This record gives sequence, C-alpha cells and structure tokens, in this order.
Amino acid sequence: MNRVSVSVIIPAIQEARGIERAVRSAIAGGAVETIVVDGGSRDETPERATAAGALVLRSPAGRARQQNVGAAAAKGDVLLFLHADNHLAPTAIDQIAAHFAAAPERRWGALRQRIEDDAASYRLLEWGNAARVRWRGLPFGDQAIFVCREWFGELGGFPDEPLMEDLILASRLRRLSRPVLLDGPVFVDARRWRARGVWRQTWLNLRLQWRFARGASPTELATAYRRHDA
Repeated sequence: MNRVSVSVIIPAIQEARGIERAVRSAIAGGAVETIVVDGGSRDETPERATAAGALVLRSPAGRARQQNVGAAAAKGDVLLFLHADNHLAPTAIDQIAAHFAAAPERRWGALRQRIEDDAASYRLLEWGNAARVRWRGLPFGDQAIFVCREWFGELGGFPDEPLMEDLILASRLRRLSRPVLLDGPVFVDARRWRARGVWRQTWLNLRLQWRFARGASPTELATAYRRHDA
C-alpha cells in the first residue's frame, strides 16, 4: 500500500511573525505540499510564506473560506488544516500516514496540543482539549484537524460561517466515524490566553460553545470573539 500524501493548508491574515515557522514545520514533516491562503494581510505574511516554501493563494477573509480555497487547490490524499500561529512536530505527518495505513476506516482526526507556555494551567487546557476529542469526538481547529479528501468533499467542506466552522465540520464528520487523536503534538502559540488571561479566555470559549449549543448563530457569536487582526 502506498503511503498517503498529506497536504497542509494554512489560513493566514496578519501572521508575518510566525508564518515561516508554520510552513517550515509542514515541509520538514513531509507534507506533499503546503498551501497558505492569505485573507488580505497588510504585513509581509504572503512574502514570508512564499520565501519559506509555501504556495500562496488569496481569498476573501474568513477562516472557513480560506481553508476551502486551499482544499480546492490541494492534491494530497489527506487535508491537514493548520492555524498560522501553530506548528507541527517533526513526526506529526508520519503519524497521520501510519494511521491511515493501519486504520483507514477512521479517516479523520486531530493532534494532541502543546501550548507554548510552561505554566501548569496550560497543561490542564491541553488535557481538557484532548478529553473533548476522546469523549465527545469534537476537535477544534487549533488541534490541527485532518481529514481524507473524499469525506471533506462529500460534506461540502467548512461551512461558510464567521465562527464555529471547525465545530460544525467536526460534528458532521463524527456521524461518519469517531475521530482519532494522534500524539503529534501540534505546538500552539499561547497569545490568545496571554492577551485575555487563561481563565478569562477559557470561560469565553466555553460560553460561546454553550450559546451555540443553545441555538445562537455563528454570526451572532462572532461579535463576542474579536479577531487578532481586527
């Protein structure tokens, strides 16, 4: 059986500080291609991504739209969606390829996180996020969701929503199979938690999830979640 090929897709806007690290981690890990989809950066994000070795595409701003543009251009058997302020462990893509060879019926999943801060509170966050995948089958975007091309296409990709696009797609994929959680890790920049405070940011995330479960629309919820580039 041939090794599956993995395309890494990185939506980005105003990410010049970290985009090269994200791109290089994907290339070094063995991605068949690394696609950065820029949503209108005013900094050097596109130029730095190109210099690091990525194919750079343009798209209207919006993580769902940007990721769908990248997926439409990708050639790999598996699509891995990586946030621009995250980067992959050297063996992460090998882990994905090995999983698809061993258990092809579970054709999507995510990676364990390592938040880049030594405080004990971040280890609790990592544990809780991993537990959500194991118990509820719902990884979030900063856990490097990966999925086979066929399932992604059958489900229509990410819904064109300003928020919760990752949760909606994960909910749809969960109907096809439970996700696998691989060791990874995906390294996650702690900037959101540092900016707002660990527990304040965590409470905001939980409240948004609760409101969404109660019927609030992603458009309504987006007003409570300020983008880093806004």
